[in-house]
Amino acid sequence: MTRVGLYVHVPFCIRKCSYCDFCSIAPSEGLPRRAVDAMLGELARGPAGESPRVRVVSIFVGGGTPTALAESELERLAAALGRIATRDDVCEFTVEANPASLDGAKADVLRAAGVSRISLGAQSFHAGELETLGRIHGPNDIARTVELIRRAGFRRLNLDLIFGIPGQTPASWSESLRRAIDLGPDHLACYALTYEPGTSLHERLVAGLIRPCDEATAPAMYEHAMDVLSAAAHDHYEISNFARPGGRCLHNLGYWTGEPYLGVGPASAAYLDGVRTRNVEDVEEYAERIRAGRSPVVDREELTGAAKAGELAMLRLRLIEGIDLADFRRRTGFDARRLFRQAIEVHEAAGRLAVTDTHVRLTRAGVMVADSVIGDFLAECGGLP
Repeated sequence: MTRVGLYVHVPFCIRKCSYCDFCSIAPSEGLPRRAVDAMLGELARGPAGESPRVRVVSIFVGGGTPTALAESELERLAAALGRIATRDDVCEFTVEANPASLDGAKADVLRAAGVSRISLGAQSFHAGELETLGRIHGPNDIARTVELIRRAGFRRLNLDLIFGIPGQTPASWSESLRRAIDLGPDHLACYALTYEPGTSLHERLVAGLIRPCDEATAPAMYEHAMDVLSAAAHDHYEISNFARPGGRCLHNLGYWTGEPYLGVGPASAAYLDGVRTRNVEDVEEYAERIRAGRSPVVDREELTGAAKAGELAMLRLRLIEGIDLADFRRRTGFDARRLFRQAIEVHEAAGRLAVTDTHVRLTRAGVMVADSVIGDFLAECGGLP
């Protein structure tokens, strides 16, 4: 039996954030109901249904904004996932939420279904920064929502923050970190703002309507976050993620360690038996495919050889502990120190990698330029298909 994580993508948002390039749309009349019908259908007939092949060990419901669903639709989806969580005795059941879309009734629905962790998109505690990001909540909504989450009885709380926002200063970033820590989350994610093509934020950047942070400011904010969160007993366990003892996100750890996972919903991805698949992104087409008994999968790729090794190295290097050499050889058949010999030699000599008999990992200097280091690993093994 294969142990898998289960990701469910809810593609609806009250309003799309200016920086977001994920699959998300505003709900139109009847579409959320049809989408939830389809997700329930995909769940029932896929490996997460009654298949003896897999055991679901974690569930993560993301988006979009799952809590943008009406209470009735959220309850239908959460209840079905709760039955899987009970059946397979999952270790973690997480749902993403935003301060503007989670109320007491929806919190109670999620808690009744067995959800154990809420991941809250705070992003900033400053009104101007939230406005730049296109968020629909205000700074004071964050604490109110955290209080609601605690009152509903959830065991775990994640908060997400973004740094490098136009107009953000070291002082405002420091205050966002402080206010987030004061709310007592088990887990904090700190993401650097990126300008993805096709987003309204990117269009404003190209048009000269906003000015990005200068090249030195965002890295300094990241280093400040590492120092402040370490002092607050939040272990830096992945490039963007920090957790108090026992607070690591087990579902995401499954991704970063290369474990198999299932995906349900529009644009969701799965990786099972060495094959990666992706569902159709268009929500109407997704719902129609499921209704007609057709597969929602539009992309399929089998990872073998050096491509599989490269992907595992890329994922493991995101973890602060790095590549476990024995595990890497067992799972890929390759000796990582030989396969990536040149990249390892160059970056170890430059102080960006630490190499021991058991692991290859990024140093703090390497974490600051992780994309470049990981790119060299991928280039050496031929890159990803």
